[in-house]
This record gives sequence, structure tokens and C-alpha cells, in this order.
Amino acid sequence: MSRRKSRITAFQGLYSWDVGGMSEKDVLELNWVESNSTEAREGDENEAEESAPKAKFDDESAAFTRMLIAGTIENIEKIDETIKAHLTNWDFSRVNKVTIAILRMSVYSLMFTKDVEPSIVIDEAIDIAKNYGPDDSYKFVNAILDNIKKTL
Repeated sequence: MSRRKSRITAFQGLYSWDVGGMSEKDVLELNWVESNSTEAREGDENEAEESAPKAKFDDESAAFTRMLIAGTIENIEKIDETIKAHLTNWDFSRVNKVTIAILRMSVYSLMFTKDVEPSIVIDEAIDIAKNYGPDDSYKFVNAILDNIKKTL
């Protein structure tokens, strides 16, 4: 499984934790993940791609996903403070919950992981926002993450 699919799974887990009331323990166990649920549905995929074998949720992917989820939850106050500091003319409570989950995971990566280039973190967040977020949320995600990257 690719890191992109792990990020999508982590974003989905963080959303479930925040909105769905799923416990941190349950989210981290990843039992809710089906082997094919992390396949990104990007645009209009052709039937050949949809019928292709689905990626397996291997140990390395599970570990990366758990690291993103656990790290984000563990540092949620600092992450939310950082996001709030970069919101201009927006109240944190008004930001869409899908967008918040994407931002939280990405801000965690920018602040606490040094093995991935910030540009990759931001590009991945934009792509996830394009596929899962409300219309044009990717522009909002890009602006917030780019400003945060500049201050780190």
C-alpha cells in the first residue's frame, strides 16, 4: 500500500475519531479498515482500474497510518493552536470537519515528522481535499499549510 493510501486512511480515522465518536484505541486498531477501503477514488476511474486487485494493508502501511493518527491525537492541542493562528477571518468552529481532519494530519506531519518534505505533505493534503473535501477546500488547505510551513 502506498503512503498516499495510508494518509487517506489516517484522515478517515481522524475524522471518525472527531466526528463519529470512535475511541482512539478503536481507531488505532484499524479493524474498521477493509483491505480495499483506502483506494482513492480520484475523478472518473476507468473500469479496468476498478477491477484491478486492491492493495493490501501491510504492516508498514499500518504502522505509518497509526503513527499519523496517534501523533495527531497526542499533539491535538498544539496542532489546533497552530491552525487557529493561521486562520484569517475564519472561526475554527466554522471550518468543515473533513477539512479539519486533513489539516490536523498534515500539520502534525509538518511539525513533528522530518522524513517527508513539506511540499509532499502539502501536495498530498491538497489531493485528499480535492477528492474528499467540499468544493474548493483544497485552496483553503493549501493556503493554511503553506503559511504554516513558512513559520516552521
